[in-house]
Amino acid sequence: MPPGTHVIDVSGITKRFGDKTVVNGIDLQVDRGEIFGFLGPNGSGKTTFIRMLCGLLTPESGSGTCLDYNVLTEQRQIRTHVGYMTQKFSYYEDLSIRENLDFIARVYAVPDRRRAVDEALDRLGLAGRSHQLAGQLSGGWKQRLALAACLIHSPQLLLLDEPTAGVDPKARREFWGELHRLAAEGMTVLITTHYMDEAERCHRLAYIANGTLLAMGTVGEVIGSAGLTTWEVTGPGLVQLADSLRKCDGVEQVVAFGNTLHVTGRDADRIQAALQPWRTNPSYLWRSIPSGLEDVFISLMGRSSDTFK
Repeated sequence: MPPGTHVIDVSGITKRFGDKTVVNGIDLQVDRGEIFGFLGPNGSGKTTFIRMLCGLLTPESGSGTCLDYNVLTEQRQIRTHVGYMTQKFSYYEDLSIRENLDFIARVYAVPDRRRAVDEALDRLGLAGRSHQLAGQLSGGWKQRLALAACLIHSPQLLLLDEPTAGVDPKARREFWGELHRLAAEGMTVLITTHYMDEAERCHRLAYIANGTLLAMGTVGEVIGSAGLTTWEVTGPGLVQLADSLRKCDGVEQVVAFGNTLHVTGRDADRIQAALQPWRTNPSYLWRSIPSGLEDVFISLMGRSSDTFK
């Protein structure tokens, strides 16, 4: 696949279960070598969308390609060339790391299976634990095994569904280091996550709620398009101040950050007017600060709840 072409290129992808629309007309393009973050609250349709991309579910409507294969009619070919990591660890806990990788290599009919397993063990730092049972591994080592299994058949695309949930910060950092190395080698990654620090490590992001795509772009583009205004305040009695501010017209979020509060709204004039009585109080120190990615996503969650009630 030539550099710069779309690895994922779909439009109008829709999936219903009974009378419930779980994915609603999503358009998405992801390029080769890109790490693309797919974010949204629980139940927003992220996993269903990923399963359609990797050929496990068929869309009700829409069109497009994944790895140049038709997502409606060439699902078997897609599955052959995609590595998919599910939310739940799904390998055999009573088999060793090596035995699990060997089994997956057999499933994909990987040529020179022993060499492929050895290379996967070396790449993910698993060689020294290759005979340890998968069920005895910590969350971080299970994550490494799952990634090694996803890579054993040399896929062109990784679809990772909340792969770092429950994993400690050191293991998460190492995992993301490996993802960026893979992307630099030409691997494409679509990853779902609830961690904002992970979202900021993606090249681009999309935010989905109630099955509908609400925002897409780089971190800067997503934050800029939200049009939020955020103020930071320090001073006494912040818990009581927060309770009062949440009742004010124009204030959308009030969040504690250590010894400060972040106060956010969509209308700069309204929020300034709402804060004016407290800004004249010398006990409090106020300053305007850039809105963060977490502020944007909480705002989008609120908007989607209002829209789809």
